[in-house]
Amino acid sequence: MTKTVIDSAAPAGADRTEATGPAVALRAGFIGAGFMTTVHSRAARAARAELAGVASSSSGSAERAALELGLARSYSSVDALLADDAIDIIHVCTPNTTHARFALAALDAGKHVVCEKPLATSVVDAAALVRRAEATGLTATVPFVYRFHPMVREARARVQAGETGRVLTINGGYLQDWLAEPHADDWRVDADLGGPSRAFADIGSHLVDLLEFITADRIVRLNATTRTVYGNRSNNHDIATEDLVALVVEMRGGAVGTLLISQVAPGRKNSLVLEIAGTEQSIRFDQERPDELWLGRRVGSQHILRDPAELAPDAARLSTVPSGHPMGYQDAFNAFVADSYADAAANSLAASTGVESGCSPEGLPTFADGLRAVRVTAAVLESAASGAWVEVLS
Repeated sequence: MTKTVIDSAAPAGADRTEATGPAVALRAGFIGAGFMTTVHSRAARAARAELAGVASSSSGSAERAALELGLARSYSSVDALLADDAIDIIHVCTPNTTHARFALAALDAGKHVVCEKPLATSVVDAAALVRRAEATGLTATVPFVYRFHPMVREARARVQAGETGRVLTINGGYLQDWLAEPHADDWRVDADLGGPSRAFADIGSHLVDLLEFITADRIVRLNATTRTVYGNRSNNHDIATEDLVALVVEMRGGAVGTLLISQVAPGRKNSLVLEIAGTEQSIRFDQERPDELWLGRRVGSQHILRDPAELAPDAARLSTVPSGHPMGYQDAFNAFVADSYADAAANSLAASTGVESGCSPEGLPTFADGLRAVRVTAAVLESAASGAWVEVLS
């Protein structure tokens, strides 16, 4: 199959590394017909992919998704989708407990894979997927998309340049309210579909990924408390998955931090906030104000607004609209998919020609990052069950 590299766009004059490849679009297939497939398909379209088709839990839902999302066709089953040799890359957008099975099947079919998180609902399954992806040489990514906000990259560049000094403390939270009412319900509440963790696996994993990505450091141990506020909802009863999590973390580099995750915080729609304090200054990113950073100093704190001309090169690369024109979640998702496709095209070219492409796009979250999130989630559940500090495997 012939594939191309699809670049992330950058403003004129911004420093960037151009990717090159055959001028033929990747053909993308989607497993699942829900909200995330809508988001993934928009990003695939923005990356100039051919939206080849979709398979879902039934032929009827697949047909509806193909019509609503403008996909070329629907498939009668996942097996039929994976058997189509014309499809290059598969997006897995299904309930959590099916991710590992579908991602493995896609890799075994020779497809590049973008798999929703959590990559798997057990460490064993996630580790097996990493090994399989490495053995095939195929691109295998997980959408930790908040990495792709330009100001997250700017924060990372400033921390790693030493502007914060030695990192001392971390304060972070990810708060939502979509399950704040007792009658609110969703398939994620059911452990048979969502897995053993809900709030942490769903949104806490994003917070931890952002923390470790910006600081280039890792949590080495943690102490967590979880709460299930509503044991019964409209359609689910005897609920075991958590509505909220509070944890204390210790970083490899010596910093300590507190993290709060909740899906039952009234008024908070998607409040993802991370503040890192060092010996020289603090830096704060708020996802609901994604075009700015707060820099805290003993004297003269300031807000930095997104301006491609003033940002670090990796941040400028992802700044696709002029300063003062807001960027958001879909922009970040589009950038993640574009970089995943660029990596897929480069890996396909290497497989067909024997010429290695060099390195993956900066900051691309792979199955290894997905495994990391599953390991942290397992440590959170273990600590919450025992009440003790738990070491996090690297």
